[in-house]
Amino acid sequence: MTLNENEITLTINGESMRAWAPSRMHAADFLRQRLGYTGTHVGCEQGVCGMCTVMVDGQAVKSCLMLAAQLDGAEVRTVESLAEGENLSALQQSFKRHHGLQCGFCTPGFLMLASSLAARGETMSREQIRDEISGVLCRCTGYEGIVRAVEEYLQLQQPKGSHPQQAEEASR
Repeated sequence: MTLNENEITLTINGESMRAWAPSRMHAADFLRQRLGYTGTHVGCEQGVCGMCTVMVDGQAVKSCLMLAAQLDGAEVRTVESLAEGENLSALQQSFKRHHGLQCGFCTPGFLMLASSLAARGETMSREQIRDEISGVLCRCTGYEGIVRAVEEYLQLQQPKGSHPQQAEEASR
């Protein structure tokens, strides 16, 4: 430790950790370089592209806009928290099924953003989903597969009969 470093204690993907980081190190770099969570991608380093999106205390945040020191005491979830071993999560399966990725560089950001949307427990229209995911940029897919994947995943997270389309089908 040097004078310009901070001790950071946090819970990441359910595991308590303690590490040191320079005072000016961004959270994205801390996650990748100090803790080894390389699923968090860094694109623009200016908060524009959303590739570095992670969840901090239940909220989706762009980790390139945070300092590592701001993670002290926080609960952090990265894309590595989604799958269990080699088994894809339901969210990842939706992205696979709907071809919601091509090169994959933006995918962790979309997955974490979609995970935060699901945590809200709200039903969303396609337009609302498009608006919500607009903070993550993709240059490959054209977004339609991503929107379908997020829409399907959000529907799967709703209790049976609570989604308008499901309720209509159940009443037939």
